[in-house]
Amino acid sequence: MTAEHELALGRMMTVAAKIARDEGLADDGYRLIVNCNRHGGQEVYHVHMHLLGGRPLGPMLAHKG
Repeated sequence: MTAEHELALGRMMTVAAKIARDEGLADDGYRLIVNCNRHGGQEVYHVHMHLLGGRPLGPMLAHKG
């Protein structure tokens, strides 16, 4: 991720919010994911975003007890 992605990422956030509203996900909530590089889980090496919603997604990180 570099500074050149700043404008595109802002636009992606706006579009994702619109899609969430259009799909009826906005009121209950949704998750946006951007994976960065190999250790971040990126499999397709270009900037893209995943929008998840429609059910409870649970915690993002495993709880250690």
